Amino acid sequence: MTFAQSLLWPASLLYGAGARVRAWSYERGLLKQKRLSGTVISVGNLTVGGTGKTPMVCWLAGRAVVDKKRVGILTRGYRGSAGSSDEAALLQKRLGDAVPIGIGANRFNKGKELSARGVEWFILDDGFQHFQLARNLDIVLIDAVNPFGGGHLLPAGRLREPISALSRADIVVITRSEHAPAIEALIRRYSAAPIYYAQTKLERITMVADPGTQFTVDANSVDWLARKFFVFCGIGNPKAFLSDLERWGVNVAGWIAFRDHHFYSQSDMNAIERRAREAGADTLLCTEKDTFNLKGARAIEFPIAYCVISLAPIDAERFWLEVNSIVDARRQEAAR
Repeated sequence: MTFAQSLLWPASLLYGAGARVRAWSYERGLLKQKRLSGTVISVGNLTVGGTGKTPMVCWLAGRAVVDKKRVGILTRGYRGSAGSSDEAALLQKRLGDAVPIGIGANRFNKGKELSARGVEWFILDDGFQHFQLARNLDIVLIDAVNPFGGGHLLPAGRLREPISALSRADIVVITRSEHAPAIEALIRRYSAAPIYYAQTKLERITMVADPGTQFTVDANSVDWLARKFFVFCGIGNPKAFLSDLERWGVNVAGWIAFRDHHFYSQSDMNAIERRAREAGADTLLCTEKDTFNLKGARAIEFPIAYCVISLAPIDAERFWLEVNSIVDARRQEAAR
């Protein structure tokens, strides 16, 4: 624990006590959950920051569409705003009109609105701590790069809840890995839920100003291999993004990270370009989510590219069968 973390430790103790009491109150029925008339699948995590929730939500929604399910997504949006957020905008871009999205802090009300439009399957984005809405299935994602945020609760660390909260998980997905026995062993201390793995994949690199210009990411494509990228991002877990870029063989000349959901100003872009020039880069590179927050900034010296990234369970069909099996079992329990 660092000196700064030690100063925040008392606040973490209070935060942890509050999190435990809140979870216990819902478990005991002291606080009541609201229930939508349909199937609710929560996708969440234990930590603040990126574990791959948005691409996993995207994969689940797409898979449900293939099965002809009337599926919709419930997401809080940034700071509970009823307007769009970068993550919601990304989902809308990927899924189009096939999957309606309800955005707002009151996800029960948004769910009722989607239900009136015929939605029967609801995917609750970032829902593990959203106890207010009852669900049929809890999927918890754990990032193999930084699985438990250093093991400390907010604000000293990145944990939203104690690791023991994994006891509520129905399925655990370890992302950015194909085999992590040490993480599995720790999960097994608290949960008997089935464990799956999901890996991120770089589909392509696309130019922001000219979306028609795309670099195919493979060993035979010299276009992107020859470039020196300066990476910038405003996401929850920038180190995981950098780890992915390294695994994919992207040539990173330097990088800078901003806070999650950062809306870029022209001053920010000027600083990014200055850093890129000093690093000897020839192209700026960010995540697809960042592109929705670039409206207030324009790069003058460097072209900007972004990564189109997907995430899918490694054993996708078995995973999807597990999802449906648990949902069906919960329905049968409720009908008794």
